[in-house]
Amino acid sequence: MTSDRHRAKRNLLSRRSVLPAVVLTTAGALLTGAALPAAHSAPRRPLNVLVLGTDERDTITTAEKRRFHAGGEPCGCSDSMMLVHFSARRDRVSVVGLPRDSLATVPTYRDDAGRTRRAHPAKLNSAYQEGGPELAVKTVSAMTGVKIDKYLQVDFRRFMDTVNQVGGVEVCTPRRLRDRTTKLDLRPGKHRLKGGPALQYVRSRHVDGSADLGRIQRQQRFLVQALRGLSARGLLADPVRTVKWARTLLGSGPQGFTAVELVRLAGELRKVTVSATEFTTVPIAGFNPVRGDVGSTLAWDGKKARAVFGKLAKDQPLVVKRANPRPKDPPSPVGAPVPVRGSAYACR
Repeated sequence: MTSDRHRAKRNLLSRRSVLPAVVLTTAGALLTGAALPAAHSAPRRPLNVLVLGTDERDTITTAEKRRFHAGGEPCGCSDSMMLVHFSARRDRVSVVGLPRDSLATVPTYRDDAGRTRRAHPAKLNSAYQEGGPELAVKTVSAMTGVKIDKYLQVDFRRFMDTVNQVGGVEVCTPRRLRDRTTKLDLRPGKHRLKGGPALQYVRSRHVDGSADLGRIQRQQRFLVQALRGLSARGLLADPVRTVKWARTLLGSGPQGFTAVELVRLAGELRKVTVSATEFTTVPIAGFNPVRGDVGSTLAWDGKKARAVFGKLAKDQPLVVKRANPRPKDPPSPVGAPVPVRGSAYACR
C-alpha cells in the first residue's frame, strides 16, 4: 500500500503536471522570454523522455467527474506511458507507447519510510504508484535498455485546461467510437473536442477489442492533431495567449525540465515537422499466465521489442527512409505494429 506521505507527494506532483515535451518546450521558452539558440547549434547527443499520464483525479470537480464520466477510485498509477526520443540532431521525434498492463520487474528501491523493497514482478503502471516518477523511470529504463534522461507528468486538470485554452483539438475517425465506461460516442467524421470530451477520448479503452493498444493509438493521433492545430492557428506567435497557456502547463515548483532546458529544447525542435515524427507501440507477444500477485498481464515480444528500443538507443529512425506506412485501425492485439509517421495520423 502507498503511504499517506507518498500519496501526498504524488498528488502534489500530479497537480504540477505537463503535456508532452514537443508542445511544452516551446511554451516554456516564450514564458521565460529567453533567446532561442541558433538553428545550426545542433546537440551532440539524443534525449529520451518518459511521459506519464496519471489517473489522479482529485484536481477536477465532482461535477466534472460526473459530466465526463471520470469518477471511480484512482489507483495512483501511470495509466498512460510514452517513451519519447529526440534525435541528437533534433530533426526527428520518435514515440513508443508502453501498455500499462505490461509485465514488469520493479527494481529494488527504498520506500518513503526508508525500507528496502526488493525487485519484484508487477504491472508496469504500478511502478509509479509504488515510488513515483523516479521509480517509473528506473523500471522502464531497465525494461527497454534505453537511458531515460527526463520525465513529464500529465493529470486530468491540466490536460483539460490546456485543451480548452487552445480552443479544443480536432480529431477524426472513419468509424463510430463508443465506450461504455467513459461514455465517449463519436460518429464517423471530424470533431473538435474541448477539455472534458478530449479527456474522454484519450482515456477510452473499451471502444473495440484492442483495449489499451487502441487507446495508445488514439492518444498518439490526438498528439499529432494538437501539434498541427497549434501551428495552424499561430498560437505560439501570440505572446499573451502563449504565456497564459504556458503557465497552466508549467504551474509552480520543480518539474521534469528546468526553464533553461525547456528554452534550449524549444529552439532545437522548432523546425521539426509532423512528417518528421514517428509513432509505434512496443511489440506484444500475447498474455502471460495469470499470477495471483500481479493478475493478468501482457508479454512483450522480446526480440522485436529489443529491435525497436535498440534503434532508439542507437539514435536510428523507426520508419524506413522515404517510406510512408499506414496504421492499422484498430491495431492488432498482438504482434509488432508497423511504425508510422505522424502525417499518417493527421486528419485529411
